[in-house]
Formats: sequence, C-alpha cells, structure tokens
Amino acid sequence: MKLADIVCFDALLPQLKATTRDEAITELVEALQRAGCLGKTQSRDIVKAVIKRENEASTGIGKGVAVPHVKHPSLKEIVAAVGRSEKGIDFVSLDKQPVYSVILLLSPTDNADKHLQAMETIFGNLNKEDFRRFLRHSQTVDQIRETILDADDGIGG
Repeated sequence: MKLADIVCFDALLPQLKATTRDEAITELVEALQRAGCLGKTQSRDIVKAVIKRENEASTGIGKGVAVPHVKHPSLKEIVAAVGRSEKGIDFVSLDKQPVYSVILLLSPTDNADKHLQAMETIFGNLNKEDFRRFLRHSQTVDQIRETILDADDGIGG
C-alpha cells in the first residue's frame, strides 16, 4: 500500500490554523468532508470519535509528528488527511515536543487488515528522517503532494 492510496489530496492543509490538538483534528476532518472523502458521514461524529480515541492514548509519536486515527462504522473506505503547523501543536507527545505534521487516518470498522496496512505505511514513512523533514517544511499543497509521491517512489528516504 502506498500513501497516495489513502491520502485525500484535496484535504492537504499546509497551514493549519489550529493551536490545539482538538482544533487540528476538527480542521482535518472538515477538510476531508469538504473534499467529499467522507460521503454523507457526519463530520462531528468523526471528530468526537477521534478525540475520544486521542484521550485514551496520545497519537503524538514524537519527532514533531502525530497520527490521530479511528475506526468508525459510518466510513466505507480508508482515507487520510495531512496537515502542517508552523508553530507546533501540543499533542501530549511521547517526547513532550510540539507536533508540526499531523496525518489523520480514518478507517471503516470492518477492515482491520487494511487499517493495519495503512498504519504500517504511514509509520514506515514517518520513521524516515527525510520524509519527516520534507513534510514539516512543505508550505504548499503541491509540496506536500510531492513529498507523499516521492515517498511512494522511494525518493528521499
């Protein structure tokens, strides 16, 4: 599985307005809704589910990155949104550092294998310093898209 298989390119946010974790999650879910990636799903229900999951255990994995994720019964397909914060957001990360890159992953509840494959793909790329650095410094939608496509092609890893 490639990042481009799951990322909604119409929901890339190079300049998150959010200053808090919950605002960032809301902003990314709303971007997916506007892009038509959630179908008729109520974005408010998704936001609540992601925040509930986040309250159970932080998805701020360290090194300036967070991967909030949830499985939700109203979703038909796996989809991800990517956002970047210039100033950083407190995600209660493992390393206590602010988060600059957020990849929100939403999955249907009936396909655990595909959810795990998507998580593996995301974390595999986030483990690469070049990918994290390029993502953090991407200031436009085109730069984020290029970073994702280059990662899928094995460039910059």
